[in-house]
Amino acid sequence: MTVPEHRARAGRAGRRFDLRATTVTFGLAAIALVLLGWVVRMACDAAQRRPVWVFVLVLGAVTAVLLRRRARGRSTAARAALRTTDALAAATATTLDALEEDREAAPAPAPYASGEETTVAVVPAGHEELDPDEFEEAIADLCRRDGCVDVEVVGGAGDLGADVLAVAPDGRRLVIQCKRYSPDHKVGSQDLQRFGGTCFTVHGADVAVLVASTGFTAPAADYAEQCGIVCVDERWLRDWCEGGGPAPWEPLPPERDGAGPLGRASW
Repeated sequence: MTVPEHRARAGRAGRRFDLRATTVTFGLAAIALVLLGWVVRMACDAAQRRPVWVFVLVLGAVTAVLLRRRARGRSTAARAALRTTDALAAATATTLDALEEDREAAPAPAPYASGEETTVAVVPAGHEELDPDEFEEAIADLCRRDGCVDVEVVGGAGDLGADVLAVAPDGRRLVIQCKRYSPDHKVGSQDLQRFGGTCFTVHGADVAVLVASTGFTAPAADYAEQCGIVCVDERWLRDWCEGGGPAPWEPLPPERDGAGPLGRASW
């Protein structure tokens, strides 16, 4: 009977015992232990004889370790700060580029209309179609066109007779009341009396002006002339809008033959 031969597996082959290497290893370990014990003994002797030196050496070692860790921390923080600064710079540049693109893409703002184009086109030709609020705005635009500053529309409930306040080019204070009446309704003396009672005493007018879309009655014109109120009727308003007549705060031209006086009461 034949017995099959079993081959030993190479993977299970054990490592050979090396007596020399083991002896050298244990010898080095023993030497290291002896040296370590000698160092510890020397340290103990030094601690007993010179405790201050030992304290200084320990303190120096601890300080060196702390400084090294701190230096590493600073280096890490510096790198993080640099990365943060770079990110902020990139974000700022991107934002500025976007703003510049929006500015270039946005349409240019229309220049301020001084009132010459819009008011001249509306007031003289179709002021009858304006409501009272639009009429006041149109008169304010005329004042701006002719050089007035601090022009303000204040008409409304409780205005005490003032619809437009402004400062004339020569520095005088203008107080203007606007009357938007139908063509067959003239401004009467009662309107002038109410305006005359507040324009100078309440509003401190240097030049008081009543601008009407129609004419003035004779008693109203007489009262205005006595009080020094400038009355601008429909014809004066049209000439003012078209640039052919003076502004209400400007010196009036001399009298015209057969046309009546160009005084402060009527045009």
